[in-house]
Amino acid sequence: MIKTNLNINDLDKNLLRDLDSYIESLEDPKGSLINVLHRAQMLFGYLPHNLQLYVSRKLDLNAAKVNGVVTFYSFFTEKKTGKYVVSVCMGTACYVKGSEKVLEKCLTLLDVEKNEITKDGLFSVKDVRCIGACGLAPVLSVGEKVYGHVSADMVEDILNKFRGDENDS
Repeated sequence: MIKTNLNINDLDKNLLRDLDSYIESLEDPKGSLINVLHRAQMLFGYLPHNLQLYVSRKLDLNAAKVNGVVTFYSFFTEKKTGKYVVSVCMGTACYVKGSEKVLEKCLTLLDVEKNEITKDGLFSVKDVRCIGACGLAPVLSVGEKVYGHVSADMVEDILNKFRGDENDS
């Protein structure tokens, strides 16, 4: 049996204050669940169960409803991710044009399995159903940056751009 941490006291108090301020600024917090979850994930990096419980209490919503939204939308994650999340589209247009080879190249170069974090903490890789840029298939995104017409040969250069960001900091 997997133990789930539901202790909201384990959450970073400063980040919770930021989240609370955001929630208080909303006209209809209860009707803004997805926006609140986006903000929470932006602040914490992911949505662990204790953070979902906190949000449900703050918005006076059933915890199961909050978890249902988190698990339904592929943007949300319940697990820690690397600094940069590499998403490879596996929708029909991308798959037909070779996204499986792009995904395999990402996993090989980063030496991880899907949804794992690289040893340096920089990257995690996931496959997604659709990024919504079918005309650019195959598509890969790193964070908010979308790359179209990606081949397996392009993956290393794309990843190196983000490794370079670390050296510039």
